[in-house]
Amino acid sequence: MAAASPRVRKFPNIVDRQLSRGKTEVSLSAFSFLFSELIQYSQQRVNTTQELERKLEDAGYAVGVRMLELITHREKNSKRETKLISMLSFLSNTVWKVLFGKAADSLERHTEHEDEYMINEKEPLVNKFISVPRELGSLNCGAFVAGVVKGMLDAAEFPARVTAHSVTLKDGARTTILIKFAPEVMAREKRLAS
Repeated sequence: MAAASPRVRKFPNIVDRQLSRGKTEVSLSAFSFLFSELIQYSQQRVNTTQELERKLEDAGYAVGVRMLELITHREKNSKRETKLISMLSFLSNTVWKVLFGKAADSLERHTEHEDEYMINEKEPLVNKFISVPRELGSLNCGAFVAGVVKGMLDAAEFPARVTAHSVTLKDGARTTILIKFAPEVMAREKRLAS
């Protein structure tokens, strides 16, 4: 009589698994809760609004560096952007859709400075459920998004200074992500154009 061999279930190694898209949506309430916890955690470790925005920007930077690799692999078959306008279009459309479920409201070039671009968002998700206390009156949680954009641009070899600004207009407030590219990026762009 042959001994019954134990049934061994072999689970594939995590490295051997396919990189499927997985579930692409995160619950809005879960995101809001985690983001508010990030703000509270950061707020306890700073003294000024600028320091808090800097902490949010640093947290966003780490997310941006990792997300660029993931989104590039999933959406573009690992092809990286080499031209400035293509990269900005990728950010304001593809990346915004992955992160926020819709494209950015607008992408504009500054009229006076050729090295400055703006991504405008009427009501960014990171500002939607945040009530700012009086002592932090000028806080713009869009600094997190600015950090994400900066992380992606740096990882893609487009060094830039990225800041978030609240702009009040006739039809309400909006957040502008201002991107000022380094001189070497503009010089590279001119070389590629010729």
